[in-house]
Amino acid sequence: MKRIRFRDPAGSTRVGEYDEDGTIAAAGRTYDVDAVDVLPPCEPTKIVCIGRNYAAHAEELGNDVPDRPLLFLKPPNALAGHGDTVTLPAGTESIEHEAELGVVIGEQCRNVDAVDAADVIAGYTCVNDVSNRDDQRQEQNWVRGKAFDNAAPIGPVLATPEEVPDDAAVRSFVNDEPRQDGSLDLMIFEIPELIAEITSYLTLEPGDVIATGTPEGVGPLTDGDEVAIEIEGVGRLEHSVVRRD
Repeated sequence: MKRIRFRDPAGSTRVGEYDEDGTIAAAGRTYDVDAVDVLPPCEPTKIVCIGRNYAAHAEELGNDVPDRPLLFLKPPNALAGHGDTVTLPAGTESIEHEAELGVVIGEQCRNVDAVDAADVIAGYTCVNDVSNRDDQRQEQNWVRGKAFDNAAPIGPVLATPEEVPDDAAVRSFVNDEPRQDGSLDLMIFEIPELIAEITSYLTLEPGDVIATGTPEGVGPLTDGDEVAIEIEGVGRLEHSVVRRD
């Protein structure tokens, strides 16, 4: 099953079941996905991101592979949805896309053992970890580089875990041109290990998202670009980019 949050033509926020034919079943009615505003599939209090979780991506940025998961945060202001427009920070030159699998948490949890990690997962979604390299290269906490408004498009749906293969493809496209083509089995730290590490330090709340890292092939974004993130078993997250310097 794929769950979708949306705003119907009357302005009400609803949650429904998405069908691959482009329809949504919600509250006894059927909606055409093109006739509604698709919202992020969850409402996170925080997005916990994993840096350099693919060896080839670490190499393309000239970085070493970490010996433990490299963690950073994106706050709720970074959230954007399917079909939204991401405004690039003024005065920046190097903004890049990063296609990632998002793990959505289903219950409040702390100190979760890796063997129990599946119990706290609500499902999976697509994430674009939009990154401002200009400032990321100059700071250690990456607030300017990673936490700006709309820097975390998420969606379009929440897929149940059994729908997503362990080696699911992770791809990105810009203006329909392929950029990234990786798979989940190339991750250095797997999902159970990530959940165990993160929850040993902080409490995860229902709706929180873990962005699990990006494969190689990240590249620049500029004014007017159309971006798509694809995760096998989840679907295709699409958004546009605008620069307003």
